[in-house]
Amino acid sequence: MMNSATSNNMMSSASASGNNAQPPGLKTYFKTPEGKYKLQYEKTHPAIGQQYSQGKTVVQVVGQVTLAHLKDKPMQTPSQLSSSLGVSSGVRSAAARLWSGGNGSKALSFVGANGGKSGSGTSSRIGSLGASSSNNVVGNSNFDGKGTYLVFNAGDSVFISDLNSQDKDPIKCMQFNNVYPVCHAYDPNAKDGHDLLIGLSTGDVYSVSLREQLQDVGKKLVGAQHYNKDGSVNNSRCTCAAWIPNSDGSFVVAHADGNMYVYEKNKDSSGDPSFHVIKDPTQFSVSHARYSKNPVARWHISHCSINGIAFASDGSYIATVGRDGYLRVFDYKNEQLICGGKSYYGALLCCAWSMDGKYILTGGEDDLVQVWSMEDRKIVAWGEGHNSWVSGVSFDSYWLAPNSDGVAENVVYRFGSVGQDTQLLLWDLEMDELVVPVRRPPGGSPTLGTGSQSAHWDGAYPVGTLRPAPSMRDIPKLSPLVAHRVHTEPLSGLIFTQESVLTCSRDGHIKIWTRPGSPESQSNNSDSILTASMKEKPSISSGKVVSPHFKQ
Repeated sequence: MMNSATSNNMMSSASASGNNAQPPGLKTYFKTPEGKYKLQYEKTHPAIGQQYSQGKTVVQVVGQVTLAHLKDKPMQTPSQLSSSLGVSSGVRSAAARLWSGGNGSKALSFVGANGGKSGSGTSSRIGSLGASSSNNVVGNSNFDGKGTYLVFNAGDSVFISDLNSQDKDPIKCMQFNNVYPVCHAYDPNAKDGHDLLIGLSTGDVYSVSLREQLQDVGKKLVGAQHYNKDGSVNNSRCTCAAWIPNSDGSFVVAHADGNMYVYEKNKDSSGDPSFHVIKDPTQFSVSHARYSKNPVARWHISHCSINGIAFASDGSYIATVGRDGYLRVFDYKNEQLICGGKSYYGALLCCAWSMDGKYILTGGEDDLVQVWSMEDRKIVAWGEGHNSWVSGVSFDSYWLAPNSDGVAENVVYRFGSVGQDTQLLLWDLEMDELVVPVRRPPGGSPTLGTGSQSAHWDGAYPVGTLRPAPSMRDIPKLSPLVAHRVHTEPLSGLIFTQESVLTCSRDGHIKIWTRPGSPESQSNNSDSILTASMKEKPSISSGKVVSPHFKQ
């Protein structure tokens, strides 16, 4: 559901320590053993319908947030800088225009760089993507494209906000016509400029340059590469997309029909649907294109929707979670199923890797957070604390245990989860401290009986095995370190940076929480969060990213 309080979208921003009044029951901080996390500032997005009809089915569009960093200053000629009608010179001027009336929505004002409100002009939308024109655009030649941005989809639009600015409103809108962007992914290492993927409800996929979108004043995609045009290969909705690490421009897009496609940017984008017929929809299979066109391969994961995908940091493994409730982990290069298993109940909605590739988190409709071990190929812990579906999980790779240099044998992992119960939960996973439950024979003394571990712990499972959900009494239980209600609407995701934690609700409301020890004065330093977000994430155990090893 979207928050329809338009007045909230029109408020000028203020820091959490200032005038940000929180709804009853919401605090501007939460405490952990290492200190207090404080609400620094917030981002909002326009109230737009978050669901659409697909046949007889009503599909809920869940807002997704992506952190994107632009490093280098683009080269511009004086003529480009002086132009106010070509490829634009101003993010702020683009933002002033994006609130123009369209799709029946109310025009909103934008708080400019000097605190003054910029008027919004009229717009006309042309073609399938929509284009806008205005007579009252003021150019900004100072924009150099460098910065850290938040990309968020809401309704029929993709919005971009400046993370380092305390302005609540987005600075850019990319609007689609009669279709819905449902997923996106950013590649900070893209070499050709096309670093942002956008997947649509129609199955279409676009790759664009984030910098070019920020420089342009309109709502239309600029310089986009179009894949799976009009659903020529697969017309089921996109569900998630990801760039393949260390692949020089390859990416994967998953669909609601259980298929995942591999694309290469340097190949023809015209659809090549000549894949082999899927003989058994219940079995995993890979088919390669017969011609050198995109997509280059089809991975048939299952007969159910793929809800989430995540690559290990080195790109060697990919994890998928789906509507059928299964986590599946694949050796990506060898196209081989390694391991996986079933949720306790219902679909799995999200997954995430630890930076060292040793553990995978999953969350879903059973309200639990599961911890999977790549070495043992099984669930090694489960967390109970949410009161509704778990919609986002992530390891905090910037966190180190107090008085720890990160190289001790007893490694502590910090991770977070968010759910439709509007809560953020933080957890500590210390494998050496986990106590494996012991089964005792019927009638045995709970204090004197010897007992034994369940068969779940009898060595690693064979490679390629999908396991049923184990009994809860056989798995160590984790309790959250922190359980804090951070939003009024259901949450859709969270992101950890070195200086902060970002939480996002599905109505487009993003909150930035500063870590303990991070002075709030840094919030006005445009390089503080920018630099933090771009520092290479350290491995929790040794400072290096290593491939996960597992027993044969």
